[in-house]
Formats: sequence, structure tokens, C-alpha cells
Amino acid sequence: MKRQKRIALVNDITGFGRCSVTVELPLISAMKIQACPLPTAILSVHTGFPDHYLDDYTDRMAPYIDSWQRNRLDFDGICTGFLGSAEQIAIVLDFIRRFKGPQTKVMVDPVMGDYGKLYPSYTQEMCDKMRSLLGVADLVTPNLTEACQLLDIPYPADGIVTDEELAQMAGALASKGPQQVVITGLHEGETIKNFLYEKGKIDIVRSPKIGGDRSGSGDAFAAIVAASLIRGEHLEAAVRKAASFISKCLMYAVELDLPWNYGLPFEEYLTELQWQQPVLYLVYIS
Repeated sequence: MKRQKRIALVNDITGFGRCSVTVELPLISAMKIQACPLPTAILSVHTGFPDHYLDDYTDRMAPYIDSWQRNRLDFDGICTGFLGSAEQIAIVLDFIRRFKGPQTKVMVDPVMGDYGKLYPSYTQEMCDKMRSLLGVADLVTPNLTEACQLLDIPYPADGIVTDEELAQMAGALASKGPQQVVITGLHEGETIKNFLYEKGKIDIVRSPKIGGDRSGSGDAFAAIVAASLIRGEHLEAAVRKAASFISKCLMYAVELDLPWNYGLPFEEYLTELQWQQPVLYLVYIS
């Protein structure tokens, strides 16, 4: 039976702030792929706001997954995001093992920390369990902090790392399971660099640095890359599409003077995503 492609989204659902499933679902749907949430928690707003309400779904994840299995659902992709406890990571590992078919692509976005520090909720046990997801992943998209944590190596001084060191790190991550590795959000002067590694082949995708950090940017990046790969696009093209789309949203956020915790105003360009071609930025460094 012919059907649309579908991706299971393992992440929280946040009512305001444009992050997690709230970002992933519309972007993936715009690319003509069915997005199927597996909630890890429901939040009123994300934790970048002064006050938030959180309903932890850990105890409800297993019966939710069991229902999917009884209904004989299958997925072309499984995309994981922020996981709030060691127990959730174990549940997700079991979910992947139960639902990963021969053609299912598993994409792990190991949301653990940034700028050399783990998020306050992250424990050593969670770091250890997160490493176990590498063994079932086809693609992993860590930032530099997360890549160091996954490899259990020190974060480099001032966050500065050479392409040769990145190649070594990406190769080491790939040796643990994923065929594709993207080390994301690397600061390089006035640009942001994404370092791609696939079966020993290296590519670098650069975008202009626009404004400051913004909530949900990583979720948007992961969603567009995941949907592109499920559609059969190559990794470099997928990353360029994601970087180009996010750059456009960042420029509009600056124009609107949008607070960082309001996320990316992606709705303005959502209808363009289906046929968007990546923009190549020329960066001159004197």
C-alpha cells in the first residue's frame, strides 16, 4: 500500500516559545511528511521563561508506545530531542529497538548542553545513557559541547577547535554507530559552521551569524535535516537547506526585534520550505 513517509518525533510539546515538537511538526509537515509526536513532557512555555508549568510524561510513554505497537504502526524515521531523565533515555532506546525497521532512519539530537556546560538537569548517569543511543543512530547532530560529552573528552579552551580535530571527533562518533555526523553551531568569526562527516567524507556548511542565540533553532535544524533525508536528499543538501531556512528566519526575527525566547518566526516562510533551494553565502575573511 502506498503511503506518505512518516517520522516519529520523540520530544516535549511546549505551548509557547517555538521549540521542540511545536517547531518540528509544522516544518516536517510542510515538507510533505507525516509527523507523529511521542511526548516526553508538556510545558506551558520552555524553561527560558521566568515561569513554566511542566507535566512529565515519563510514566505514560511506555503505554503510549505499546498502543503504537498494537496498532502495527511503522516509521520511516525516528527523531529524538531533549530527554529529561535517565529513565526516559532507556524508554527511548527500547522504543527504537522495537520500531526500527530495515529502512528506518534514526536521527539523534543529543540535547545535553552548550558552551562547554551541561544543562542543569543533566546528570552523569544521563550522559552515560545518552552515549548508548549512538549504537542505534544513523545520524547524530551534537553541538561541540555535546560531542565532547558523548566522547568523554574535555571541552576545548575557549571553544576553539580545528577542522582536523573536528574530523577526529566526528570519526570517533561514527565509530560508535551513526554513519552520518553533523557537529553543529560552531562559531567561526562572523559565521556559523556545521561540520559534516559521512563515511570518511567531510563537508563544511557555513552561514552568516545573525543576531544572538534563539530558542528552537536546533529543533528547526534537526527537523529540516531529518525530513530532507527521509525524502531521499543527500546530507550536505539537507544541511544547506536547513541553514538557509534558519538564516532567513533569523533575519526576520531581528527585523521584528523578537525576544530570544520567542523562537524563530518560521511561519512567515513555511510555505516556501517545500521547494526551497539552499542559498550559498560567500564569506570573505581578511
